[in-house]
Amino acid sequence: MPEKTRVGVVGVGHLGNHHARILSQIQEAELVGVNDIDAEKCRRVAQEYGTKSFDNLDQLLEQTDALSLVVPTTAHHPLAKRILESGKDLLIEKPITETVEQAEELVNLARKKGAIFQVGHIERFNPALQAIEKRPVDPKFIESHRMAQFNPRGTDVAVILDLMIHDIDLILSLVKSRISNIEAVGVPVIAESQDICNARISFENGCVANVTASRISARSLRKMRLFEKDSYVSLDFLSKSVEIYRLVEASQIPSDENAKKTVVGSIPVEKVGKSVIYERPKTDDQDMLTSEIESFLQAVRTRTSPKVTGEDGKRALEVALKIREKAEKHRKRSAGL
Repeated sequence: MPEKTRVGVVGVGHLGNHHARILSQIQEAELVGVNDIDAEKCRRVAQEYGTKSFDNLDQLLEQTDALSLVVPTTAHHPLAKRILESGKDLLIEKPITETVEQAEELVNLARKKGAIFQVGHIERFNPALQAIEKRPVDPKFIESHRMAQFNPRGTDVAVILDLMIHDIDLILSLVKSRISNIEAVGVPVIAESQDICNARISFENGCVANVTASRISARSLRKMRLFEKDSYVSLDFLSKSVEIYRLVEASQIPSDENAKKTVVGSIPVEKVGKSVIYERPKTDDQDMLTSEIESFLQAVRTRTSPKVTGEDGKRALEVALKIREKAEKHRKRSAGL
């Protein structure tokens, strides 16, 4: 493979434009060109980032090693199939496809072709999450809220596939257990599909995740709280920050003065008192999309498994579709249908 990875972008709408911009700035990548059904938009983006506009996808495939696919979900399967069949590595935006069967076909095709296949679940690259990656995580209860103000873009799918799927993917990556049950309720308020949804996901190891997503909120909120034995972790995906509260015995409290300042309370437990330690790990305010694309390129160069695999994307979609199904059944029961 050449020193620089030859990359193309298929779909240069709002998000695809950012993919093209970032790829044009990464030294290890050569942005060979862009492709879009809107020929005029494609030419404008190509000119802006000093690359070539391709009217024909096959011609772009011939000149690239890897591609970013940033088109509406309805077009994911046929286009991703063409790209993977050509043996090219692929970064596809979430959700991976419309159906689990389509996702399964793409995962198997990528495996057959030996292609790197990454799904764009961007919150995996949030500095808040990365700050606890090396920390052992064993949540017993998870509470997640993802709220956004209404934006017509994205309302072609339910809020479950638009917003909640981010947290579904994160929860599945944090809880190492199979799902035992799912309950959900969703309400369409402005769009035809659910604009707000709450789901309760129970796992075989006893963990329960309560997940809420809304795209009709007054202000944005993206938080997740993990409750573990003797600890509580609060992740703020908007501010890219994390706070950790741990319950420790007095003998475990560090002796230096700076460490002592982290003691924020004490709790009598049996005959031995315990103290609450507060920690705020340092996080970097890095651009998550840049991190996601750089991670993909690293997987392409080293031929190693990407951080978010096609299988991960398929699992998140499967759970999201089950939640949508449960929410729709609840809506029909409530309406007496």
